[in-house]
Amino acid sequence: MTAGQADALQRLWPKWGFDIDGGRRLDLAELFGNDNPVVLEIGFGMGEATAQMAAEDPATNILAVDVHTPGQGNLLNLADRSGLSNVRVGNGDAIILLREMLGPDSLDGLRVYFPDPWPKKRHHKRRLIQPGFLTLAATRLRPGAIVHCATDWEPYAEQMLEVLTAHPAFENTRADGGFASHPSFRPRTRFEGQGLDKGHVVNDLLYRRVQHDVEHNPEHDAELHQDQPPTERPSDA
Repeated sequence: MTAGQADALQRLWPKWGFDIDGGRRLDLAELFGNDNPVVLEIGFGMGEATAQMAAEDPATNILAVDVHTPGQGNLLNLADRSGLSNVRVGNGDAIILLREMLGPDSLDGLRVYFPDPWPKKRHHKRRLIQPGFLTLAATRLRPGAIVHCATDWEPYAEQMLEVLTAHPAFENTRADGGFASHPSFRPRTRFEGQGLDKGHVVNDLLYRRVQHDVEHNPEHDAELHQDQPPTERPSDA
């Protein structure tokens, strides 16, 4: 961790940061100081893309979650230097946040950019984008909310496409049911550039939460946490 990141954590965490402890229900209007739409971003790396998206869309609040301490400090520092007031940083497991700290229909969007692909077959169950996770997320997303995923690991992209398409709470925004073109509002990241330099193909997926009753099944909680580490992005973003 750099001195600047450590300083930002010390100065800004009491103002813009919070720990995901499951001990309370977040009042998002109180947390951000307004009633603007809130988008949850799971795994933000070093936070450059998050800060840029926040700056380009100040009317949208970004609830950014990761467990990477240098990245938390870097994002807080970027937000401070850019005068951003629409970023809050959570430390901990996004599944606990969704299950225990957010209310129904509290989110207007979900972003999962370049999550760990867990390429070995025996580790596929650790991948974040799974049916149980989507069912939990659907209970917190308002109808019309957009789920935006991106990955440079093609087998994971195919799995994302399969499970999102099969889930009754979501519909593909593309009429052909395929991957989305790279949207102009998602900045290219350093991590993404590294993958492109290696010949990786980056796939974006944009799905919409549809009006469909989804019940949260507590039995899914054990499945979500079985062999699954805290949610984070594995590399710089």
